[in-house]
Parts: sequence; structure tokens; C-alpha cells
Amino acid sequence: QLQASGGGLVQAGDSLRLSCAASGRTLRTDTVGWFRQFPGKERTFVAAIHRSGGKPLYTDSVKGRFTISRDNAKNTMYLQMSSLRPDDTAVYYCVAGSSVILSNIASQTAYAIWGRGTLVTVSS
Repeated sequence: QLQASGGGLVQAGDSLRLSCAASGRTLRTDTVGWFRQFPGKERTFVAAIHRSGGKPLYTDSVKGRFTISRDNAKNTMYLQMSSLRPDDTAVYYCVAGSSVILSNIASQTAYAIWGRGTLVTVSS
């Protein structure tokens, strides 16, 4: 089970850190990531770290502004968001999967475990 937190209402240009704590599974052996869902739209990929390590992957619109990380000791993943823009307003979901392949890392269907989502609202 994944529990996301940290969402809220911020102004454009602000920073926010989302957290996602896992229970009942060890994130250290998972590929972990974040998706977001804009109002009235499908969920889209934001960022992920493959379980094999290596550089995190990001969707183009957040590169240089968002940073995904994980703390294995706390069994928690994070999404540090900076220079937030109104078009970042969305519900953010944390995800985890034990058998995600690199070629599919940005696909929703690759992840078996989803958190409930946390709303981030960025005002202009």
C-alpha cells in the first residue's frame, strides 16, 4: 500500500515536496514513480526511478524543476517540485512495481501498486 501526502495550494513559483510512504512492501526492490492527472484528463507520466538504478526519468515539462528520489531506510519516495506553474495543477499519484521494464517505465499499466493521490493546486 502507498500513502501519498504533501499536496496543497501554492502560488506560482513556489516549491512543494510530495511524499509517498509504503507499507507492506519494500520500495527498495521496486521501480517507483509519479503520475499526475489534470482535470478532465487521463493520468500522465511525471517521473520514475527504475529498480536497477540509473538516472531518474522525467517527462519533458518537469525536467529541471522536479526531482524524484527515494529513501530506502524510510521506505518512502519523494517528488520535490520547484518553480511550480499553474499548469502543474493536478492530482499526483505515486506508483510502484516490481517488474517494470525500462521500455515501459512511463506507462500506467506497468505499475501494479498505486497510491490514492494528492491534489496540488498552483495559483497564478
